[in-house]
Amino acid sequence: MTYKKDIAILRVAHLRGPNIWTYRPVIETWLDLGELEECPSNKLPGLYERLTAWLPGLIEHRCGVGERGGFLERLRDGTWAGHILEHVVLELQNLAGMKTGFGKTRSTADRGIYKMAFRTRHGTVGRAALEAGHALLMAAINDTPFDLQAKVAELTELVDRYCLGPSTGHIVDAATDRRIPSIRLTEGNLVQLGHGAAQRRIWTAETDRTSAIGESIASDKDLTKTLLASCGVPVPEGSIARSAEAAWEEAQDIGLPVAVKPVDGNHGRGVSLNLMSEADVHAAYAIAAEEGDSSAVLVERFIPGNEHRLLVVGSKVVAAAKGESLWVVGDGTSTVTQLCDSQINIDPRRGDSEEFPLGLVTPHDSEIQLDLKRQGLTPDSVPQAGQKVLIQLNGNVADDVTDDVHPDVAYMAGLAARVVGLDIAGIDLVCEDISRPLEEQRGAIIEVNSSPGLLAHIKPAKGQPRDVGKAIVEHLFAEGETGRIPLVGVTGSTDAALAARLVGTVLNLAGKHVGVANRDGLFLDGRRVTAQDGTRFDAGQRLLINRTVQAAVFESNARTILSEGLPYDRCQVGIVTDMGNVADVADLYVRDDDALYNVVRSQVDVVLSDGAAVLNAGDARVTALADLCDGAVLFYAQDEANATLQAHRAAGGRVAFVRDGHIVLAQGGEEMPLLGMNKVKPATAAQPDALLAAALAGWALDVPTDLICAGLRTFDAAAKQGKAQ
Repeated sequence: MTYKKDIAILRVAHLRGPNIWTYRPVIETWLDLGELEECPSNKLPGLYERLTAWLPGLIEHRCGVGERGGFLERLRDGTWAGHILEHVVLELQNLAGMKTGFGKTRSTADRGIYKMAFRTRHGTVGRAALEAGHALLMAAINDTPFDLQAKVAELTELVDRYCLGPSTGHIVDAATDRRIPSIRLTEGNLVQLGHGAAQRRIWTAETDRTSAIGESIASDKDLTKTLLASCGVPVPEGSIARSAEAAWEEAQDIGLPVAVKPVDGNHGRGVSLNLMSEADVHAAYAIAAEEGDSSAVLVERFIPGNEHRLLVVGSKVVAAAKGESLWVVGDGTSTVTQLCDSQINIDPRRGDSEEFPLGLVTPHDSEIQLDLKRQGLTPDSVPQAGQKVLIQLNGNVADDVTDDVHPDVAYMAGLAARVVGLDIAGIDLVCEDISRPLEEQRGAIIEVNSSPGLLAHIKPAKGQPRDVGKAIVEHLFAEGETGRIPLVGVTGSTDAALAARLVGTVLNLAGKHVGVANRDGLFLDGRRVTAQDGTRFDAGQRLLINRTVQAAVFESNARTILSEGLPYDRCQVGIVTDMGNVADVADLYVRDDDALYNVVRSQVDVVLSDGAAVLNAGDARVTALADLCDGAVLFYAQDEANATLQAHRAAGGRVAFVRDGHIVLAQGGEEMPLLGMNKVKPATAAQPDALLAAALAGWALDVPTDLICAGLRTFDAAAKQGKAQ
């Protein structure tokens, strides 16, 4: 389609780490408004009406006004197309189920050229939303049709395919609330919480503490029952059968009614309940055998009551949900399938994705067909008007009852998880009243599940949502643990690469396994493992996911910050050696010192509040970054007479300088001579600023001064880098 007016998208980049816009990943795009530069929104007839009709949710966008409806006020009074596109893209992501709210649009020095950035949780989804938003905005400007429903459906499918599931996302959000960083390791739900040696891993409701043996035991229902019973946990009596005839014999021995389930099943699949006849048991045997991995099935005494799911995290019950039986009422004209759709599946809490706490009911499922058959019905039968039809006896566990759980019941659930050997478990039990001990009502634990579903507790159909993500994070990280290792970021050009290697050497001598990523490659404990440019985002991530790394140092520069973002979220120490040259990033619309300052400041912006910035006092532009630091500030300069150095020292700040050929650390009136420059390898001594920066970084990280000396003295910038892979 050729538009009368159009926006040209010149460039699209996914900035995966902290960047000039925000601490979070964003999509950055460059826009050429063309003739729309002369047409703010108040000069485009009908635009306001068409946009608000298509996207009524824009009323919630506060924009720079700071209140609900703020963006619409700007739209009505007149704002430019790049800004409008930003909000359209954000709203499309929200409609697709990926809630985001951050966006910014800024003009460049070139007329009509804008940079626009918006928050996204996945690059593929963000790019698709940008494309869809562009098409929608052009249709609104030029008064042409746009199929919003179809486009939102496409984006929703992408969100479901690429973004973290709601359960995993809930855990990651809980970690973020604790300021614990996270890295997604696959396109699925495998996520690393924390960095390097301090990391833990989750796969939805499984963790790196989840026992493989425990999972195997949980999948063997007969073994699970044996172990639980031996420890005094109430379980239904029963035994294994390997044929339909043997299943009926066991049912008669146990006493009717019975339940039949796969021996190696999970999450209630293939389970048939309240079986009263030989035909029912034979049919249930076929269902269970087909669902399981063997012909063996488990025949158990049927436990009357309501099904409950208790979530155990670290042996403690943190949430509980109750199930209910499902019925439909005939109208004399509709089939059972049609009644399910009109009376059960119409419930907005039901759906076929993880976003819904309840699933859709399909009468053609074998378990449901068996219950229907026992009532003389099939999915295509038409019940009489007023006839009640049982669809599912149990299941639909989605009503929160956490506050009702009796302490004895919670103890038994926790004991069951410990006996099986699971750190996170879903304990299925049946009883009439969860507020009474199981023994009083012949209740029993019927199943122990590994990797339990969390959605019923996060988004219950009824009752209070439970913060199970917080419980899982607290299970993985003790109070006060952040999952962080010491990270040092170094930004600059001239001395940055050497400073990074020197800091790595100092930390290594302090007893840590250290990774360094700089322009010369990737280093582990001083050995170069790859000669590829280590300033790239992916190189830095390699260090953060390495479980042997106890500290890491990263070199960055203005170009990598602009094109990819920093590879870590926050750092303990941020070093800025110099601002770099505008000419090196002029092609990225950074054309003056002020623009370059806004790029390099990212290194200081990410310093933790208990961390420190190490800044070159010999560069006035670097010195100006001090006010941006949330933590302490340390200055260095070769000349101890430097005015910034003297003022900072007089105020009690820490500094480093060179006096009579010796490196000196000082704070207030105290001085600590470190070592003579003649003790440093010649190639290293040629860059004294790098030595001063590394010495201050070691000091900021509480490395003893003798080890700082040893690191600076032994490192040889001229030495071969080691074997590169």
